[in-house]
Amino acid sequence: MKKRSSEKKRHVVSWINKAEWDQVLEYLYSKDPGLQRYALNRISAWKARYANSTPVAVDCTADLVRCQVLDRSGQVGGEDLVLLYGAALVRFVNQITERQQGRTARPLRRLAGNLNIPEWVVDLRHDVTHRKLPTLKWCRKGCKVVLDWLQQEYWSRQLGGGANEGWDCQSDLDEEEMDLKRQEDELLAKQKEMEAYKTARELLISFENEQFKACGGLHEELRRNAWPAPLADMSWILAEIKQYSVESSGLLVDVLLEDGFLVPTMEQLQTLGCDSPDADSITEPRLPQTFLRFWLPLLKMLNSPSFIHLLLEKLFVELKLLTTEQNNHRVFYISAWISEVFVCNSNKFEFHFETKAQKKNRMKDRIFVNRIQLRWQQLLSACLDAPCTCTPHLLQLILDDMDHPLPLDTRHRLLQLCSIYTQSAPPDFAPPPQHKQPIYTLESLHEKLQHSRHHSHARRSKADSERNKSLQEHKSSDVHEKAELLRGSPWQVCVDKVLWKSFPLGKLPGQSDDPSCLMVENYSTMTVFDQPVELESSNTHSAAGVSAPMRTSEGLLWSHSDVNKLKTGLKLF
Repeated sequence: MKKRSSEKKRHVVSWINKAEWDQVLEYLYSKDPGLQRYALNRISAWKARYANSTPVAVDCTADLVRCQVLDRSGQVGGEDLVLLYGAALVRFVNQITERQQGRTARPLRRLAGNLNIPEWVVDLRHDVTHRKLPTLKWCRKGCKVVLDWLQQEYWSRQLGGGANEGWDCQSDLDEEEMDLKRQEDELLAKQKEMEAYKTARELLISFENEQFKACGGLHEELRRNAWPAPLADMSWILAEIKQYSVESSGLLVDVLLEDGFLVPTMEQLQTLGCDSPDADSITEPRLPQTFLRFWLPLLKMLNSPSFIHLLLEKLFVELKLLTTEQNNHRVFYISAWISEVFVCNSNKFEFHFETKAQKKNRMKDRIFVNRIQLRWQQLLSACLDAPCTCTPHLLQLILDDMDHPLPLDTRHRLLQLCSIYTQSAPPDFAPPPQHKQPIYTLESLHEKLQHSRHHSHARRSKADSERNKSLQEHKSSDVHEKAELLRGSPWQVCVDKVLWKSFPLGKLPGQSDDPSCLMVENYSTMTVFDQPVELESSNTHSAAGVSAPMRTSEGLLWSHSDVNKLKTGLKLF
């Protein structure tokens, strides 16, 4: 007969029965030291029966409860209790997370987070192991939280009760304790930062002291051409700085950019025999060779793409902060270090005809040899955000060495705008093969606009005067011609300005209603019969109401009746 697949696998335990288990659990979490000692003795008996197979949770619970018993007894000092609590907490974190570790090591914080262990307990274990020992107060809190976690995740489950899904390992801490812990965490973080800052300064000062000792007995010319090999103490200091940079590279770079390190003081320059920067070298800063060799051992040791990116970022941030300050000395050396990094990374200058020895000497003074893929767009933006007298030079280095360069015309205009903004002479740059565009300012545009308006107004007025003049000449010539035609006639041409639309046809200005006013002084009379009549064709029709005149050999003859009819048909207005 086959066994049921749902049957649970049985195993041997070290306690006698469930009653003993309940009793040990109750005594472990009681406040009575006597009962806790009894429970610890029973667990010791279980260990003897288990040999090396004691459950990890039982072992860790016994270690932590033993620390509480010794703490309440008052027979152990505070420092000893910190060591006892620390050892118990370290064993708990290591043993609980050990089963989750695979072939490759994973961070303890991630493993502890999967088990709902608070992160600050892991930090407490890290402080006990690697850093300054925590206070006794935090050790007691850590012990209490871990015991609650063991009761919830192990002891309660052994009794058949499942874990509470909404359980929080810090639920027992009230709000005041949480606020106090938060303040203490901030204070500890500041203290750690101050300690790390002091450590970085001490390491860099030790490096400087060793370098000054190495160059102290050298002659100035020898110091310019060679630098002594690092001593044994220097190798140890470089190793310490390398280890420090792995943990706090950002803080190390911040300290390096302070006065007295990568930005030398005047006393340091005099000790190294370096001259102060003159006015001509401000626009194109370069580090003194002796000062560069002074820091080369450290920078070569720290050399990596991530460190170079971080160094350039911090340098441009510092240069931007200096735009509001008048510190030319600091601006010069910050810009000079940026320029040195760009020159080391540049492949523009190629030496085809140098010997191996010359190339070796040239490469010896470089921070790094192999080209690095820099973040050119970010560097370009950072350079333009920090305008100073050195910006055109740095901008040209960036534009010349970009992996994907900008168009030549764009680069030229950008350099011109930068030189205008910083009020410095533009760097040597080959202009594009196009006609030069003039640079307009607001004042020049206003002047040009006023000049164009003045010329257009003058041309318009001249054209109007010429047009009026031609019209007057044409009008005068026309009047003169008409006057010639009417010479000897009683009629004359009117040259006065008269609004003729106000007068009806046939009426003149100032004319009375009497038609006799139109009579001229000299005139001749002619009868109707004496008027000359032209012969017309027979197709000519007579006027309506008038009989056609008779044709004779002498012409048309009108009768008196015809003349009377014509008179009656006339109308005067």
